[in-house]
Amino acid sequence: MTVVQIIPLAVLVAMFVIATRWPLNIGVMALVASFGVGYFMLGMSDQQILAEFPASIVLTIIGVTYFFSMAQRNGTIGILVKACVRMVRGRTLLLPWVFFLAAAALTSLGTFSPAAIALLAPAALGFAYESRLHPVAMGAFIINGAHAGGFSPLSVAGVLVHDIALRNHFPISQGGLFAASFALNLILSALTLLLFALTGRLRDGAGGQHTDVDMPSTERPHGEQILTLALIAAMLVCTLGFHLPIGFVALSAGLLLAFVNIKEHRTFIGGISWSTVLLVAGMITYVSLLQHVGVIDTLAMQALALGAPLLIALVLCYVIGVGSAFASSTALLTAFIPMAGPLLATSSLSASGTVAALSVAATVVDVSPFSTDGALVVANAREDDRQRVYRQLMFYAGGVVLVAPALAWALLVATGIM
Repeated sequence: MTVVQIIPLAVLVAMFVIATRWPLNIGVMALVASFGVGYFMLGMSDQQILAEFPASIVLTIIGVTYFFSMAQRNGTIGILVKACVRMVRGRTLLLPWVFFLAAAALTSLGTFSPAAIALLAPAALGFAYESRLHPVAMGAFIINGAHAGGFSPLSVAGVLVHDIALRNHFPISQGGLFAASFALNLILSALTLLLFALTGRLRDGAGGQHTDVDMPSTERPHGEQILTLALIAAMLVCTLGFHLPIGFVALSAGLLLAFVNIKEHRTFIGGISWSTVLLVAGMITYVSLLQHVGVIDTLAMQALALGAPLLIALVLCYVIGVGSAFASSTALLTAFIPMAGPLLATSSLSASGTVAALSVAATVVDVSPFSTDGALVVANAREDDRQRVYRQLMFYAGGVVLVAPALAWALLVATGIM
């Protein structure tokens, strides 16, 4: 590698280290680094630096989080969750699966996984303690569910991965990506349930005694909530049926809701995930700069020197999985998916299968208490039980890091199923 390639790569590594050590937005650092490296080192103009700025992805994030911040605040999401819980009619062993499906439904419609977990975790862990189910098992089901729906064609992550693949000239199947993510997280959840049952920890200190839970009271949607549900249905029709861009559709739906509740419009604007906007925009801009100077191609060619494409894909799955347990999954996806380009171009590996495996490996490890998703589970544990939940969740996450990347590789890459 040349000096011109080594310095930008070293800056990227430094950004990940800093973001892991301190709560700084890596996207802001990436935008500043894009300016510093591009302007002063490479002599690029600001227009050239921003040539690959992901405007469509940014619009998607803004539109989706704008709409769903309203759906959360007007109580529509709460009604949907309560309706799901009532379905089990007190059968506590079905509760983890109910929250898995509720989280999957929320993220598949466009809610960010941390937002979905923040919405569900208080109720889920409350029910877990009340019914004596292990809180770590319940937390794992919520997180797995959120990731199961997290790569739907309507979700920000699904749009992001699809657009990055298109930019790098290896188009993937959005439906295949969604199905693969859902299936892998479903399998991991079933394995989690089996693990806790075999070790005798599924019933958390209950001695195997069945304990029913009180079901939430029936609450019918009204007024603004009915309109929100209708708009969610309309968004599904427009994006899946007519293939309209989800960003514009979500903004339009959000604007209609804003007219209904003008007084709280400023709080809805505040619900937009600006931190994610900065993260995605900054990382994609900086990675495009790395591609401009040939860093991505050089790294990919060095990886190809390992020989067997299947081995390279496995290594990539583990590197992105271990890294995501401590750093941003979205940031790592934007950096690693372009590296798969030369590998896919010189081998018979499936583009959809390889990208799906990388995406799953990067996200399922977010059960780690060092990530936002895992931290939300710990935060919603009882105060006197928080240290135990943190410790056991950390051990569980270690097992996921060891197993999940290999499972994703074996099912999605090695089999050639996609």
